[in-house]
Amino acid sequence: MSTEAAARGRLELPPGEDFWVFGYGSLMWHPGFPHLEVRPALLRGYHRHFCVTSHRYRGTPECPGLVLGLDRGGTCRGLAYRVPAAEGEAVLDYLYEREMVTGVYIPLWLTLECAPEPVTAATFVVDQGHEQYTGRLSVEETADMILQGTGQRGPCLDYLENTVRHLEALGMGGCSLKDLLDHIRQRGDRAS
Repeated sequence: MSTEAAARGRLELPPGEDFWVFGYGSLMWHPGFPHLEVRPALLRGYHRHFCVTSHRYRGTPECPGLVLGLDRGGTCRGLAYRVPAAEGEAVLDYLYEREMVTGVYIPLWLTLECAPEPVTAATFVVDQGHEQYTGRLSVEETADMILQGTGQRGPCLDYLENTVRHLEALGMGGCSLKDLLDHIRQRGDRAS
């Protein structure tokens, strides 16, 4: 973990209790950690947005890709994962290695709306002051970065396609991401 990430501090787990993790991007289709339960969830006050340059998983420093972050405002549908207390520290270690390597996210405990009752979940929101935060890019700039990015976990386009597919399968819409994917595919059709 980088010095920046370490400076963020570590979330404190509830002693001896299961805890929840919110997934809104790749955590929905590749959580990579043990969990006892999964619930559809709604987060208010943040939205899913392609606003983080990726230099590792979906790009390189020389040719960055673009990944999702939770940005301020709006709402976001995703999945809440219940992690068993016995696995808590190991799961948190895994999440910090995966999400906090450059410190682009701020780990927070946030309330999610889900049935049968709200839960408080470990949630990684984008740090708008971080150098990897892009803010609002145009559709063309976003498409360009998604098409150019390939990293340790493959192309950015695969990341977008997987996210859209899982949102649709879960009945969570994802209209703006589907529109972006359609735009990128139409661009490819025109170039062929």
